[in-house]
Amino acid sequence: MPKKSPLFPGPTTARGAVLAVLLSNEDQLGAEPMRGRITLAAIVRALKRKYHWPIETTSFPSNAADGRATWATVYSLPADVIAKALANGGRDWLKSRGGARPAPAPDEEADDS
Repeated sequence: MPKKSPLFPGPTTARGAVLAVLLSNEDQLGAEPMRGRITLAAIVRALKRKYHWPIETTSFPSNAADGRATWATVYSLPADVIAKALANGGRDWLKSRGGARPAPAPDEEADDS
């Protein structure tokens, strides 16, 4: 079965907010649209299964604020996936999110001028 191309969710949805963070390569800290309604893990699962994004998951031991041992999970997209997505409509999709900051081009990241 051929690999499906990733799809962009609605730009103003919680899925869109999470994908925007992943495309910008920034840390996700529990965005407001998700609190109390759906977990980050559920959104990532939908982005993987329904929208075909190859999101990578890394978990490691951590401590909760109250001192209990727990696990922390980090989600990311491979750099080549980000570059390809931005080149294939991702920049326009990010701009359609309204107040969202578009991700820099891969060759512009080191350019501070």
